Amino acid sequence: MSSSTAANLTVLALLSAGAIIINNILVSKRKDGPPLPPGPPPTPIVGNIRGFNVGAPWLTYTEWAAAYGDLVYSRFFSQDIIVINSEEIARDLLDHRSHIYSDRPVIVTSDIIGVGFNSVFLRYGPKWRFHRRLFHQAFKQDAALSLRPMQLRKAHQLLRGLLQSPQEYEEHIRLHSASVIMSAVYDYETALRDDPFVTIIDKAITIAIEEVQPQVAAILGAFPFILYLPSWFPGLSIKRRAALSKQYVAKWLSEPFQYVQERMKLGTSAPSMVSNALEKWQNQDESGEITTAIREAAATAFIAASETTASTMGVFVLAMVLYPEVQERAWLSIQSVIGTARLPNFNDRASLPYIDAILRETLRWHPITPAGVPHATYAEDIYNGYHIPKGALIIPNIWAMSRNEAKYPNPEEFKPERFLDSNGALTDDTCSMAFGFGRRVCVGRHLADASLWSSMALMLAAFKFSKQKDERGIDIDFEPQWFAGLATHPLPFPCVITPRHEGMDMGKLNALIEASV
Repeated sequence: MSSSTAANLTVLALLSAGAIIINNILVSKRKDGPPLPPGPPPTPIVGNIRGFNVGAPWLTYTEWAAAYGDLVYSRFFSQDIIVINSEEIARDLLDHRSHIYSDRPVIVTSDIIGVGFNSVFLRYGPKWRFHRRLFHQAFKQDAALSLRPMQLRKAHQLLRGLLQSPQEYEEHIRLHSASVIMSAVYDYETALRDDPFVTIIDKAITIAIEEVQPQVAAILGAFPFILYLPSWFPGLSIKRRAALSKQYVAKWLSEPFQYVQERMKLGTSAPSMVSNALEKWQNQDESGEITTAIREAAATAFIAASETTASTMGVFVLAMVLYPEVQERAWLSIQSVIGTARLPNFNDRASLPYIDAILRETLRWHPITPAGVPHATYAEDIYNGYHIPKGALIIPNIWAMSRNEAKYPNPEEFKPERFLDSNGALTDDTCSMAFGFGRRVCVGRHLADASLWSSMALMLAAFKFSKQKDERGIDIDFEPQWFAGLATHPLPFPCVITPRHEGMDMGKLNALIEASV
């Protein structure tokens, strides 16, 4: 759903008689007690949306930070919104008061397109806690260590794809991200092209990312009658796409899961998130609820891991193209540690701090969820003398946190050195804000960290990333463009990928891979 769709729905909502009733309710809200945090002046009925950047709300939130501070109140129709622009405040509230701030807002668009099962958006309660338990068992730090051989093998597969068809680097990155999580969750080996499971899941995810936007959900939640209008009505593309989305989602939920079940019956399954959970829980599942939860958590793991990892890798490639001096320093550091006769592996990680610094700076430079994933308050709270209402939407504006000039001078520049001390060792700043906060922190962060490091280290060791050149041999400059949605990533940009090793062919690459295992 585009920003114009959200605008159409807003206009429609404004024309409704129900808006007057909601406005009256808002006017009669309690005025005693501690004040709400400061924020932009509201517009009658609609709230604080004048000049709001629907396509990139994190930019508006960051502008509000400059005007009103690090804790900002706004309202969108009947929804209270608290924007957190400071990492310190995010830690205070989302980490240290997580019993209040671990809920999620109701996002009606999730149910409409069939992804209401998504663990990321489940309300705080028993179902979410069981999903979380399943994720923790599969992806906690100790468990993630056992997945490293698979991740390294998938990173080698990525190198082979880049050597064979470097112009298709985006597809190779997406395949790598998908293949890692499909192996970890389902013990499924993804086909190198047009994998049937991944194709179906990608179609469902594309619709979900476009349609599941909090501002659209707020409009439909405030004025549910809109959903009874005909699908051809302006702004209701979600109704036109809902039926198709549900078909894709049904296959996404069932087909990979059935693949694991069939292999378990045949005795040919290997350890995975799904098989391990079924072995542990299926004998206690008289109602079928546990099996359903395992199926839903597994499907969530795919969308949470594949999309975010691929998007982060896209940011990494863009940064390498725009900052050639960074990849040259990385190449020299790899050469000095391991030479050119093999490729890096996880045993080399401690000796390659600059690669970790690149990873952290990639997470900071352009966070792929710049407005975070919204939390909601389970109860009302008071912080620094300000009232935070129950049920408020809490926006951890990671973009503003990543632009904190006191912590990250010249934040628009890609400078991995900011994560190294004067001795060249890594600092304590892991840029963990990119993985969320509190009880809603990304439970797959250890898996993601290992996938990102291995793919970045191997790509830097094997290839050089450059701008395209014109007929005179001069670099073609470009202005990066970004996909805007709940998650963001760079849109396709001109990029040339060439091997670092002279005369590199598939045989020589395989020899390097064999020497590094």
